[in-house]
Amino acid sequence: MSPQIATKKYRISGLDCANCANQIEGAIRKMDGMEHASVSFATETVHIPESEPGTLDRDTLDRIMAVIRKVEPEAQLVIPGDGTPGEEVPGDERGAITPGGGLFWASNRLRILRFSAALLLVIGGVLFRGVLQTTPYRWAEYAVFLTAYLLSGGPVVYGALRNIVRGRVFDEMFLMTVATVGAIAIHELAEAVGVMLFYSVGEFFQDLAVDRSRRSISALMDLRPDFARIILPEGAGSEDTGGESSRIVDPEAVEVGAVIEVFPGERIPLDGEVIDGESAVDTSALTGESVPRTVAAGDGVLAGFINDSGKIRISVGSIYSESAVARVLELVETASSRKAPTEQFISRFAAVYTPVMVGLAAALAFLPPLFIPGASLSEWVYRALVLLVISCPCALVISIPLGYFGGIGAAARRHILVKGANYLDALKNVSTVVFDKTGTLTRGVFKVTATEGVNGFSGDDVLGWAAAAETYSTHPIARSIRAAFEGASAGDTGGAGNTAAAENVVGDVREEKGYGISATVDGRRVVAGSSRLLDREGVERGGSTPGEGTVVHVAVDGVYAGYVLISDEIKPEAHRVGPALRELGISRTVMLTGDNRRIAEGVAARLGLDEVRAELLPQDKVSVVEELKRGLPAGEQLAFVGDGINDAPVLMQADVGIAMGDLGSDAAIEAADVVIMDDRLDRVPEAIGIARFTRKIVIQNIIFALGVKAAFLALGAFGVATMWEAVIADVGVALLAVLNATRTLAWKPRSIPESVLGQAHHQTR
Repeated sequence: MSPQIATKKYRISGLDCANCANQIEGAIRKMDGMEHASVSFATETVHIPESEPGTLDRDTLDRIMAVIRKVEPEAQLVIPGDGTPGEEVPGDERGAITPGGGLFWASNRLRILRFSAALLLVIGGVLFRGVLQTTPYRWAEYAVFLTAYLLSGGPVVYGALRNIVRGRVFDEMFLMTVATVGAIAIHELAEAVGVMLFYSVGEFFQDLAVDRSRRSISALMDLRPDFARIILPEGAGSEDTGGESSRIVDPEAVEVGAVIEVFPGERIPLDGEVIDGESAVDTSALTGESVPRTVAAGDGVLAGFINDSGKIRISVGSIYSESAVARVLELVETASSRKAPTEQFISRFAAVYTPVMVGLAAALAFLPPLFIPGASLSEWVYRALVLLVISCPCALVISIPLGYFGGIGAAARRHILVKGANYLDALKNVSTVVFDKTGTLTRGVFKVTATEGVNGFSGDDVLGWAAAAETYSTHPIARSIRAAFEGASAGDTGGAGNTAAAENVVGDVREEKGYGISATVDGRRVVAGSSRLLDREGVERGGSTPGEGTVVHVAVDGVYAGYVLISDEIKPEAHRVGPALRELGISRTVMLTGDNRRIAEGVAARLGLDEVRAELLPQDKVSVVEELKRGLPAGEQLAFVGDGINDAPVLMQADVGIAMGDLGSDAAIEAADVVIMDDRLDRVPEAIGIARFTRKIVIQNIIFALGVKAAFLALGAFGVATMWEAVIADVGVALLAVLNATRTLAWKPRSIPESVLGQAHHQTR
């Protein structure tokens, strides 16, 4: 797991050029302290490093804004509350802004009108070109074609000239401008205009495809509440609600302790507690639960839940930025700042590739006429222009970030939060999956199923002494023992242990992870925990422990009193995980636990896991993961799946840490690279499946784009391909690559054959 750098996210409005996004990122990273800055074309955001939260000053933001404007004048850093634009424009007026085009060129309608007029002029020019050339009005041919050229490619030419002035030469606008102006210079007017027109139309459809992809990805995580209806003091509001007043406000403006009202069909905007009313709420967006949950006064609710039936009032428990939905959205949005190695390589490749292609084109244009007898300069210049047209790197620069972000979005739709494309890339290489047992493979809900007393102690005595020793512990096992004792006390079973626990005279408490607890109860020394703890305390015990579950041994004043047997239920979906991982080709599944070996091996056999490491202390789990990682072949990686609370050190040690648990667990969110929102274990093979599918799409785009370009580069160099064919290939590749990238959004899990699934119930290890 790689260290995470604290960043603050800002939106960049008008960021519609993938190559510009790469150049902006490179320019910002050259600033002091900005080495880890990241610009995402897919989400139109920039992530700016902070040494500490809230330390970004206005001067730094102004310098970053200046860098953005220097690279792309139409792009602008959106600073909340600063009056900078950045709101979405409704309908088809928004469009995608062509770099360098300004507001006049931004409207989709105007672009369509320009393209239509240019097309009519081209058709007219081609039809009457022969006639015009035989009359004194030969100049009219240039008038017609150059007018069409400016209508179709004016923004491209303007952008290229502007970038040259600013010191940015080698980009796709420069390539297209040089290619088409060169065609005009050798009197290929119709071809020059046709190429520019087709390129601009292709860019138009490409922008639409990118915009659609962005909206599709955003729709997958459409959790953000639009407003909050806050209840105001009498006479202070703008809406009458039965003698009281309310006001519609931004959720971020609501303070802790305020009272908000949520009507049926509305999304709950903030975390809090219901204080009035009763309703059923749809929690599926956050928890994955398909059945609505009934809530009434005293019940907690989270932002992002949808109120289905009745009107409820909620006392706000936390500000919006600390709400569950804000944390989910932040995780998804910041994921784009952590780029996969492939993304980083393509950015570097594009920066070198374009100047190299320009150099090759210049050599192709001027060297052959010097060394090949009878070679025509205009013919070789034309071949060089074909080379420039096909060499645009747009297909790679746009489709690869969209592919990775689509994979992250598809995972989010499956309630899997992947913190970055780098972790998505790491997941594809996982060959070993290590599971914690309690709370991961099992529910983590413990229940006392048996007690046994020896040496003059009854089972109730053992339970009572254990409950007394566990009085102040927050461990789930301790809570289950206290719950069982309270139930026994309610049944008036009596017993010396019960009396001691009821009086709660407890002191000198010492609790150790992996061992258990010791305490003084009514002046008597009580030890409750694992066999390791009893061995260390010198307590002798004998006999066997029946049943399957976690055993808590109890000793009083150095005498073994008996044991409490606690069972933990295996999660229903856990039986599907082993077969699903084997279907994906995962070569090794391992379970780590602090339980005794007999219990651990029983659970592993029922789930069809390959290996068990039992009776481990927390630090032992870290050592085991390190050992397993050292044994992996080069290129393969290890994923650890834990509950995210007690397993934080192991999550950090693994190549990919996957935390199970709800959104309330800070440890899960902070320690893990991947967070399973709905606590379903079968999301683990789904996450690996999404990662591999995303990688397949990315590789397809790379091979497809480079393959087509290589073919046309060769054809152009040998004079076979024309500029028309080159531009069709270039734009077509970019469009198909973008559309292929959006396939990551449609990923669905494969069904596991029942014959394979059944193996998990019969295998033994």
